[in-house]
Amino acid sequence: MAQARQYSSSLTVPNGGNWGDWGKAEFCPTGHANGFSLKVEPAQGSGVERDDTALNSILLYCTDGLQVIHQQTREDQDQYCRWGQWRVMLWHPSLYLTTFSLNVESPQDLADDTAANNIRFRLSDGRVQEGKVDSVWGTFGPWSDQCHSGAICGLQTKVEPPQDRGDNTALNDVRFFCCSL
Repeated sequence: MAQARQYSSSLTVPNGGNWGDWGKAEFCPTGHANGFSLKVEPAQGSGVERDDTALNSILLYCTDGLQVIHQQTREDQDQYCRWGQWRVMLWHPSLYLTTFSLNVESPQDLADDTAANNIRFRLSDGRVQEGKVDSVWGTFGPWSDQCHSGAICGLQTKVEPPQDRGDNTALNDVRFFCCSL
């Protein structure tokens, strides 16, 4: 886990989920994020015992030049993000992540809640890279502000702890931090 570093701004979106607590902010030790991977639980089917959590954790690939030097994740929240598997790394060696949009399912009252389901990033060349997930719940909200004169260099997540026999949502929201290039 990298120590906090000087950042120029933070990026948020208005559609994050309602449950959980914000963890500690974590940063790339140097450089900026130019790739990511998602930990996703596949759909659990229907029935009383089925509980979907969808997107559970986000890992940033941080670089200095073209070499991956750090994988940033919420190690202290693995107990909260225990469901699912890591998906393929989406990495762009000469580009940076500069803004994001979060796919979130609104509260479902008595039905199964999932909260955050997917994320997409705009790259420094303007292209969009969306996470590879199977869920069909939720919708993408608006884009965050963009990192100006910089790129994403850290993150902070809002995660709901396991609910024992209740409805689990895991990852609910995320904010990213921008550092100058």
